[in-house]
Amino acid sequence: MKIGIDARMYGPTHSGIGRYVQELITHLGMINTEHEFVVFLKKEAYDTFVLPNKTWKKVLADIHWYGGEEQVRLSRIINREHVDLMHFPHWNVPLLYRGPFVVTIHDLIMFHYARRDASTHGALVYKIKDTLHRFIVKHAVTRATHIFATSQFTKDDIVNTLHVPEKKISVTYQAPFEHAKNGAEDAGAVLEIWHIQKPYVLYVGNAYPHKNLEKLVDAWRVFFQRNPEYQLVFAGKDSPWYESLKAHARGVGSIIFTGFVDDAQLSALYENAHLYVFPSLYEGFGLPPLEAMTYGVPVISSSASCLPEVLGDGAMYFDSTHVDDIVHALEQGTGNEELRYDLRKNEKDEVKRYSWKRLATETYDTYVAVA
Repeated sequence: MKIGIDARMYGPTHSGIGRYVQELITHLGMINTEHEFVVFLKKEAYDTFVLPNKTWKKVLADIHWYGGEEQVRLSRIINREHVDLMHFPHWNVPLLYRGPFVVTIHDLIMFHYARRDASTHGALVYKIKDTLHRFIVKHAVTRATHIFATSQFTKDDIVNTLHVPEKKISVTYQAPFEHAKNGAEDAGAVLEIWHIQKPYVLYVGNAYPHKNLEKLVDAWRVFFQRNPEYQLVFAGKDSPWYESLKAHARGVGSIIFTGFVDDAQLSALYENAHLYVFPSLYEGFGLPPLEAMTYGVPVISSSASCLPEVLGDGAMYFDSTHVDDIVHALEQGTGNEELRYDLRKNEKDEVKRYSWKRLATETYDTYVAVA
């Protein structure tokens, strides 16, 4: 059997999905099998991608996602390889692709938080693209031979929102990134780059509206007045949404924006954080707080969506729609030593539930079963 994987988002520069693709391929490559794999890559990853073994092949598919070229050219490139089963690790399955495929759905954010301020496009373009994207998602889950969901919450969401039969979906949990701790730079040097001083509270990720970061800043305004020794650090790639957040945070004490950080810098930020905070309103999985747990950082998190499922007893939860509740969580998470001890202890058990090796094995077994 020949299995294709759309790896155009391969690598950490493409956020959570890129990491997922990278770890999936890495661990699939460790499975002893005679089945062939074809990996479709953009130019930026094609030149450096190392084939796991002789049963793997890489194909250049230098096509950006979500555009018209993806809908037309990508199908032709895949068809030339005569794959028996194609894995699309995101919902952007070309409408013209007629071969059998499986798809990973990370979340259905566009169906629940379809907000104009979540796009850089004008109102008319946004409306057209949003409508088209919803259609592509529905087409993907309808035509897919099988669907991988990132959590039970996401599986239930697919069933209830898109009316897909439950038996067609399996849950494959992701895991903290195993290489994240490797090669951490000298912590002092990393913190000095942005003039970060301990103790600090950390958030890692993008600043899309559903991340609810403005509400966190509002809570920080209150918390900082009572606890001026703390800094709040936002680690995430610069974007229009981060620029908006910076404007909202103007005049609020001790808030630092790092912009994009590499793996070694991120490791240092995690290792030295006093507390990790995650106020999101909606997640399909929620990797950053799970990563923080691997560093022994106490975590306070929104109680929304999948987060209690994923983080379990390893986090203290708050109602992320109420500033007062976030303030209370910040104060407990920074100052209640008994709570902090319990969270650290529970985190060790929670992170054991997740493994990239297990995800790859479950994914591979599904390939074989449905092809």
